[in-house]
Amino acid sequence: MWRGSVWRFQCLKKVHWGDQPLRLNDASGISLRMDKNQQSPVEAELAIEDIGLIAFAKKAGANIFSVIPDASRTQTYLRGPANIHYVCDPEMITELLAGVGRKFPKSQFTHNVIGPAVGKGMILAEGEKWREQRHRYAPLFAARNLPVLTSHFAKTGDDLADFFAHANGEVDVSDAAQEATLTNISRVMFSGNEAVAKQDVRQGMRRFTDYISYMSLFDLMGLPKWVPRLKWLRSKKAITDLRKLTRDVIANRQSARHDVPEDFLDLLIEALDTDLEDVETTVDNLLTFVAAGYETSANTVAWGLYLLAMYPEVQESLRAEVIAACPKGPITFEALPKMPRLQAHVRETLRMYPAGALFARDALSETEIKGVTFKKGDVIMFPVYSLHRNELLWENAAEYQADRFIDRKYPRGQYIPFGDGPRICIGAQYAETEIMVLLSSVLRRASFVMTDHPVAPPNLTFTMRPSGPLILRSRPVSG
Repeated sequence: MWRGSVWRFQCLKKVHWGDQPLRLNDASGISLRMDKNQQSPVEAELAIEDIGLIAFAKKAGANIFSVIPDASRTQTYLRGPANIHYVCDPEMITELLAGVGRKFPKSQFTHNVIGPAVGKGMILAEGEKWREQRHRYAPLFAARNLPVLTSHFAKTGDDLADFFAHANGEVDVSDAAQEATLTNISRVMFSGNEAVAKQDVRQGMRRFTDYISYMSLFDLMGLPKWVPRLKWLRSKKAITDLRKLTRDVIANRQSARHDVPEDFLDLLIEALDTDLEDVETTVDNLLTFVAAGYETSANTVAWGLYLLAMYPEVQESLRAEVIAACPKGPITFEALPKMPRLQAHVRETLRMYPAGALFARDALSETEIKGVTFKKGDVIMFPVYSLHRNELLWENAAEYQADRFIDRKYPRGQYIPFGDGPRICIGAQYAETEIMVLLSSVLRRASFVMTDHPVAPPNLTFTMRPSGPLILRSRPVSG
């Protein structure tokens, strides 16, 4: 653990990838395991002392990891302050998400935190409204549409690979990965509006995500909405601007439809016209997909590169697998099944650093599961980070061991980077495809090694992200 450390970062020389400033300063069968003599990957700093409700709200606003009990990595159930439960038991998780608790709604503090940004979008809708939206948008994320989307991901992957290969020095891979996923979103969700510069779209999305990542103390405490929030002093311009831009993009594409869908926006508008959904709900959902898909994929790519830098033998093995599957040209959707070890690496990255590191439900009625009683109104926390590192469930839980995902399945409820049950992330396959395309594109052109810069532990607000720059040294791949 890195508890108690003070992190200082030097000013770094800047270069550019795309329009965004970035900070600088196998098939061989090699086992995807760490060397026993190597340092373990960085961990989040969890709470090692009991925390009262007021302290819980104060600490959680800055970093939710600071209130998740460290004991949740060694126990499968803990009772928190007031009406909070922490659940890491796979059977209980399955029952709560897919069984008797499948109708439990998203927690009220989740609504308070992101509600102003995503409105009535699918991420917060409940009951029949949620079912209607899920039915409407599920086809957009179907496997049959992934080849079209992969072609866009591959263009971004080639751009990112080119940046890393030419940088030939220290790079903040977290910033680079964020710019890449922003570019993907711009290409597949916000394309087709020549009146708006792509950089304006990306900057708007960055401001939007920063806004929803701010956690209000009063929201976390569950105080009524009429109680003034410090967050209200922060400008909502990031939300209003992006909503206007989204309406403009939709209207522009509706007036100039492609005969055959060419991107996600085409698919979304086709659903809009077919189901006669009102435009504002469509805007809500497009922004929901931005909020759910931008930082989550970016952070997974960044952590994935960090782990490969820590374990160069694994990196070389995966590079050989990628080159064998797709030696040149853009990475194709058809090439991805030929990269099982890269897929295992992505899944191990999501185990160790799940972007959705915690989510919560509110109990609708008194429910007993495995001897634990959840009363109406209780908050049920699912600390995915702790679940994925629980020492009772995983061998060498804190260590990188990607081959644990090769030819092996785990009990339901043990590995849930995208949730579970009816509300499992609708874009799970989209996200895994995007991450694999970006990583495989980069691996063919660039290699990565660790630097002397310390790696800051993960921070959790709306998503889990590095709490500082993630600096690696990139080099072009020879040959």
